[in-house]
Amino acid sequence: MGFAGTLALILAALFAGAALYVSVAEHPARMTLDAPHALAQWKPAYHRGAVMQASLAILAGIAGFAAWLEWGGTLWLAGALLILANWPWTLVAIMPANKQLKATDGKSANEATVRMLNRWAALHAVRVLLGFAAVACFAIASQFLR
Repeated sequence: MGFAGTLALILAALFAGAALYVSVAEHPARMTLDAPHALAQWKPAYHRGAVMQASLAILAGIAGFAAWLEWGGTLWLAGALLILANWPWTLVAIMPANKQLKATDGKSANEATVRMLNRWAALHAVRVLLGFAAVACFAIASQFLR
């Protein structure tokens, strides 16, 4: 499979795993808190997670493109495009919720904040799907190179 393909698969799997963790563990745990505390937990968690996941998506996408250039095959290209699709999805669909949540003062957090946090989680779940779809593409593509 080569170094680029191995790296693409590993980085995409890390991305997908981190996104899944947020969706099935971190966010549900956060939502057991009251609105001010849930928001207070979301803000630093989002900041740290965004840096990590953005980096993983870019690096996995670059590695996927490199594997495609090296080996050909539409699955390497599809995987790279899927993992990189997290960027426009985040900027277009998730960023409005992010901005609203970041702008909300913790003291004024209320049921509307809880609804926005849950909307954010639903939008974030798409990142899980994109991540695992990229992993599937990379994993299947790697099997053709044996």
